[in-house]
Amino acid sequence: MAIIEPTNQDINQNGKGKKYPKSTRIWHWINFVIITGSLLTVLVNSTLFNRNQRAFVKSELLHAGATINDKQAGAVTHGLEDQVWGIHIYFGYALVALFVFRLIAEFFLPPAQRILPKIKKAYNAYFILKKQREIAKHELVVKGLYLIFYVLLSIMVITGLCLAFEDYTGIPENINHSIKEIHGFCMYLILGFIILHLAGVFLAERKDGKGIVSDMINGGDL
Repeated sequence: MAIIEPTNQDINQNGKGKKYPKSTRIWHWINFVIITGSLLTVLVNSTLFNRNQRAFVKSELLHAGATINDKQAGAVTHGLEDQVWGIHIYFGYALVALFVFRLIAEFFLPPAQRILPKIKKAYNAYFILKKQREIAKHELVVKGLYLIFYVLLSIMVITGLCLAFEDYTGIPENINHSIKEIHGFCMYLILGFIILHLAGVFLAERKDGKGIVSDMINGGDL
């Protein structure tokens, strides 16, 4: 797990800590809230309002004195599910806005703080210059994972928009079904990345990387 633990060190910074731009820090924390909210809506629908709950809804309504059949119970749970998906869609719109913000902000960062130049710098340090190889190796792995995360996020954004506007895109139903499966699969991959990231931060805070969370709040060694 050590290779995924964040570090306060940077390549060729003479012992100085990492710097976290304000735009990156704002994006990081808001993005965390939005993705968490989005995942919670999926969790609610997959547990409380799935088809297996129709019998429970029917039982409760019958117990309350209502007359209801299986089809009507299904309509109730489906309606509640649709309401939660409506909230999920709003989280999705917020995620789209944050993704666009992150892309734009990347172009306004100093070159040394952009992700692709950082990967190139770590690559050169590890494979060509062969200096600070441990830090460079760590930077390559971590930034490589971040790059994968951004790719997954872009797929989530694109497929999510296709699903949100499926009534207007003219995409055939079978393709929309495939898009939905890709969207869901990417969600699980992003969830895995979040778990991996949190585990790395937790371990780093207990070792040499102590203070990373506070640095992501106040900007680090600025």
